Amino acid sequence: MTESDKLFAGSIPRLYDTLMVPLIFEAYAADTAELVAGFSPGAVLETAAGSGVVTRALAPRLGKGTRYVVTDLNQPMLDYAATRQGSTSSIDIEWQQADALKLPFEDASFDVVLCQFGAMFFPDRTAGYAEARRVLRPGGRFVFTVWDRIEDNAFADGVTSAVAEIFPQDPPRFLARTPHGYHDVALIRSDLSRAGFTSIEIEAREKTSRSPSARDVATAYCQGTPLRNEIEARDANALQAATDRAAQVIASRHGEGPVAGKIQAHVIVAAG
Repeated sequence: MTESDKLFAGSIPRLYDTLMVPLIFEAYAADTAELVAGFSPGAVLETAAGSGVVTRALAPRLGKGTRYVVTDLNQPMLDYAATRQGSTSSIDIEWQQADALKLPFEDASFDVVLCQFGAMFFPDRTAGYAEARRVLRPGGRFVFTVWDRIEDNAFADGVTSAVAEIFPQDPPRFLARTPHGYHDVALIRSDLSRAGFTSIEIEAREKTSRSPSARDVATAYCQGTPLRNEIEARDANALQAATDRAAQVIASRHGEGPVAGKIQAHVIVAAG
């Protein structure tokens, strides 16, 4: 992972939330919220919250009096999430910028630590997992999701192929390198074990991603993720051309008009 992989700034948070979130994140957010709420936690910590898609799904499900702390390393994204959060629950959410590898909380403070599609961005995953375990109370659970390999995620695969055509000598690999670069189940288990977790459940969960158009898919990935940073670093004037080519590739693979494609992720629950 490069430094640009972590850069969500400028117009990226807005496009990420309006296009990427409904495209691939909302369905998994609903699953995560249902899973976490089923544990009836008294205190929940969310790390790498992004634009708040899980926060919006989970907050209304938590019991009155539940402590819910929502964090992200990226302040612009956290600000956007706080703005997007409506009065949809009976609990007060604590918003705090925090590094998942250096959590500013006391030991044994939470019943659940959750992280949807953030662990792939951790520069040291074992350290991040150890921090999650440190702040968990006895019997607590660490719930997180990571994307499966890019070949099992149709739109990301198509966009990556398309932008490689624009930059054949130096193809942007953000999507394959980071969001879809941490899919090895054996490695995930090993990292969690080294962090001290003794009970580890991993489930591959397939869903269908839908969009009104191939153009929306292309714009979401090329302009609403750090892939944009890679494109513009290669050619500051190539963003539109890359988006256009991505739209063409998605349309060629999935048809004109509304499009649908496979997405797949791993859902992990660790304890002990």
